[in-house]
Amino acid sequence: MVFSSLEFIYFYLPLCLFLYFIIPAKHLAIRNAVLFVVSLAFYGWSEPIYILIMLFSTLLDYTCGYLVSKNKEIAPKKAKVALITSVVVNLSILFFFKYFDFLIETISTIPLFSGLKPIGIALPVGISFYTFQTMSYTIDIYMGNARMQKNVLSFGSYVTMFPQLIAGPIVRYKDIDEALRQRNHSFERASRGCKRFICGLAKKVLLANTAGVMYEQMVQNTYSSPNALASWSGIIFYAFQIYFDFSGYSDMAIGLGYILGFDFPENFNYPYISRSVTEFWRRWHITLSTWFREYVYIPLGGNRKGRGRTYFNLFAVWFLTGLWHGASWNFVLWGLYFCVLLIFEKAFLLRLFEKIPKVFSHIYLILAVLLGWMLFISCDLSDPIGYLTSMFTAPAFTGISFYDFARSAVLLIILAFASTPIPNLIYQKIKDNKIIQIIWCILLPIVLLVCTAYLVDSSYNPFLYFRF
Repeated sequence: MVFSSLEFIYFYLPLCLFLYFIIPAKHLAIRNAVLFVVSLAFYGWSEPIYILIMLFSTLLDYTCGYLVSKNKEIAPKKAKVALITSVVVNLSILFFFKYFDFLIETISTIPLFSGLKPIGIALPVGISFYTFQTMSYTIDIYMGNARMQKNVLSFGSYVTMFPQLIAGPIVRYKDIDEALRQRNHSFERASRGCKRFICGLAKKVLLANTAGVMYEQMVQNTYSSPNALASWSGIIFYAFQIYFDFSGYSDMAIGLGYILGFDFPENFNYPYISRSVTEFWRRWHITLSTWFREYVYIPLGGNRKGRGRTYFNLFAVWFLTGLWHGASWNFVLWGLYFCVLLIFEKAFLLRLFEKIPKVFSHIYLILAVLLGWMLFISCDLSDPIGYLTSMFTAPAFTGISFYDFARSAVLLIILAFASTPIPNLIYQKIKDNKIIQIIWCILLPIVLLVCTAYLVDSSYNPFLYFRF
């Protein structure tokens, strides 16, 4: 089940909120328990067997967290063993389900091991996200950044919390430690959450899905009659699709968090306005970058041990970042591609960008990101080399590609405008106007109805980060 589905919007969510708010606010532990149960139901909607893995991870990290908290002062070695156990077991589960077949496929290319066959095990949805979250609990307690959660059901509600379970934001335990113990609910927070959810739904359904349809159309044009216009238009539409798809989901998750009394961290900050890859990755999937910085980059030494060690640490982080996104070599290459760009920027490009007009550094960033997305989607294309070649060597355009591009020009303008801070800046200046508030009260239900009509009428509703 995904947020942009009729089952979620009109069945699961109302029932979930009813069960949650029917419990008096003073019985917070019971509300946490309800949240735990309804989140398990959400996760088990399509694959109930994998609930067992989540329950195992919950009990494992709850136990390890307890042992770390109990022993870190009086028996540090026991605390470290509990920490290592948590990390090793969690990563082993992730490796088996996500990377074991990938490893077998890679090894089987060696003649000596050509008889090895993948076992074909299905990937549990969202395992990369909740594995990182559960590990952060034990690590945060060990590092003194969070307190142990005594109530196992409250801890379970953190691990399984449905708003950010499937695709983030990656919420570290210390981010919501206090809210699990005490949180406030108000009409203002609920209203704010509803607005954020509906806006995120619109980004996903009206913008991302529409961009996705155009992306697939341009890919077909490229393969039927190779030309540069269709190839570049396709990758541009994909760039907008993945941004509005993922940021829209994050907006919906954050909005649901407001309604339930939680403040989830922001995950996107208009990344396409960046002027360097360094800035782009401070704005894109912020919670993943933060996780790797705090739990991998800084523990390895960060940039404190000389330039060579800094570059090695960047390599380690971006190799893992690429691998985190998928069990395929194109994701590894995608991560290393950005690693190389980041190293060059640290070495000299960032200093150069300070001396040249901003427009040139922005063009560089857009080209770098578009080529990065080309690597990212190469496993989904029937002929990625042919597609990449057509971007640079094919004829400029054909009649069909020019027609498709012309009829989508208005959509491109809307997508580009919506990916900038301008709409939000305008809203922030006028939001206190009473007329604007009335318009919002009328407009939001209309947007919800339009999204509903789209979902009823269209069968195209992919969620790109579902597989990660």
